[in-house]
Amino acid sequence: MATESKYSLPRVMTVKELSEYLRVHPSTIYKLLRRGELPGFRIGTDWRFNAEVIDRWCMERNLKGADSGSSNRNWRSVAMRAKRRDRGGIVDHAPASRQAA
Repeated sequence: MATESKYSLPRVMTVKELSEYLRVHPSTIYKLLRRGELPGFRIGTDWRFNAEVIDRWCMERNLKGADSGSSNRNWRSVAMRAKRRDRGGIVDHAPASRQAA
């Protein structure tokens, strides 16, 4: 007879898993960590990310972007390039400020 736990552990992601989840390059994850903009924790030398905290961080970031506009513009640009890449479109690597022109 197996006993079921009342508690479940939160889903934890690695840098690679998070980069796939957010559809960004792993170097983008490390850049955000260096800037202190991404919630994460270390286990030894490896970074880990709680999926629920990341989802909340994304929602808060989206809400801030609706208010300020410019701070979220780069994230929207990354998301749009990822969508185009997924559909086989051409990706313009120009900065977001030049893409709007």
